[in-house]
Amino acid sequence: MRLTQWTDYALRVLMYCAAHEHREAAPTIAQIAQAHDISRSHLMKIVMELSAKGWLSTTRGRGGGLRLLRQPSQIVLGEVIRQMEKDFALVDCMSDDAKGCHIDGRCRLKGVLGQATQAWMQVLDGVTLAELVTPVSAGLSQSVSIRNIGLAGGSSRSPGSRPMR
Repeated sequence: MRLTQWTDYALRVLMYCAAHEHREAAPTIAQIAQAHDISRSHLMKIVMELSAKGWLSTTRGRGGGLRLLRQPSQIVLGEVIRQMEKDFALVDCMSDDAKGCHIDGRCRLKGVLGQATQAWMQVLDGVTLAELVTPVSAGLSQSVSIRNIGLAGGSSRSPGSRPMR
């Protein structure tokens, strides 16, 4: 199972804001883009969607920036992912516009992959944004500190390794 880059970046924005929520100055799109090496214009579109969906408050101009509209402990990953992802079909036969399958009625792949997706989302429904980040104090580095929460059955990653996608 793989999240789209859109959802990946949306989670990064939310995590960055959560890690910096206690700073006096709100994080900006420019800061997040630089921290994650993401195009500012692409990130702006993602921030607009996060704002429209009620996750972020955005303030323009001098002293502006991004703030979470809920506490990080109230933001559930499964909920964010469901709202940001457009398609959870792992194979063609699971999509709404699937063409007829020659072995439909005898094949159990669709059901098994559906159960796997539900189990995956169940794990994500048990994780909040607060569990993923460690707040950064104002005098420390601007980078987000991300926790490895050690989910059962998940692989441990070293702090510098990239997440599985």
